[in-house]
Amino acid sequence: MAVHDHDHDHSIHEEPSHTRDLDAQVKKRLLVSIFLTGVIFLAEFIGGLYTNSLALMSDAAHVFMDVFALSLSFFAIYIAEMPPTEKRTYGLHRVEVFVSFINSFVLLLITAYIFYKGALRLLSPEPVESVGVLVVAALGLAVNLLVAMWLHHYATSDLNVRSAFMHVVGDAAASVGVIIGALIIYYTGWYQADPLISMLICVIIVNGAVKIIRESSHILLEGVPREIDLGRIKSVILAPEGVSSVHSLHVWSICHNVFALSAHVDIIPTQRYRMGEIFSEINEVLAHDYHIHYTTLQAECSGCNPRDTFGRIAHKERGHGGHLH
Repeated sequence: MAVHDHDHDHSIHEEPSHTRDLDAQVKKRLLVSIFLTGVIFLAEFIGGLYTNSLALMSDAAHVFMDVFALSLSFFAIYIAEMPPTEKRTYGLHRVEVFVSFINSFVLLLITAYIFYKGALRLLSPEPVESVGVLVVAALGLAVNLLVAMWLHHYATSDLNVRSAFMHVVGDAAASVGVIIGALIIYYTGWYQADPLISMLICVIIVNGAVKIIRESSHILLEGVPREIDLGRIKSVILAPEGVSSVHSLHVWSICHNVFALSAHVDIIPTQRYRMGEIFSEINEVLAHDYHIHYTTLQAECSGCNPRDTFGRIAHKERGHGGHLH
């Protein structure tokens, strides 16, 4: 016997009006932020070519990460609103995870090339139009600060927006580095400052990209969310009176901020009449304390090994009966 608990109804028609209004406001701010950041990306890319500044080109790559992060946050709102289908019973939430992985991998390749060019320029410095770099970088910094302020209110309560907000803040810091490099070149004529700044920005990009690849891979491989302590989850399930043991326990992420859980819960015979109450108690704690809103709890399981906490999965040929242990 199984009980499926879904605390959030994703039907667009049944969403509270204040939730729809909030999503509309977030969409509007994200769209404006995407446009402004996209303009800065083009300005820094073209400016980097015009001024021969590798630092500005590196910052353009970093801004591209911002454009992508903001676009993904905007896209994720629409993904969450799309209903599941017979072919995609979880909807399309994993699309944002997959796209994050691919984008970060491509950025690593781009960054490797920029880093290589920076190393060559350290050995053979090339002249850089410092005034042009300073103007474009200052403009980029101003827009990044504006976008950061524009998103700050929503970043405090929305994990999706917070991720994009942190990208923008990081790029603002990179823009400061480009400005410093331009000032050094303007006052000293030391052109090596430009490749050094570009290589530093590359390190920042690699650090962020590797984190995204690691997290995306963890989700795609059905790993336990890093915020979740499985030992505590087990304790929550065992806490209600009448629960004797839990096994075949699995916790995974559908996307970056949507968690799911399934488990076999053994209830002593004299307490089975309270099964619905017990499951409701477990689900309430999981949702409130651990952000797990999608649970599948099975109360009876014939052929399961109660000592196998994680329910080892065995590969079986199709057409063969039996339970997976």
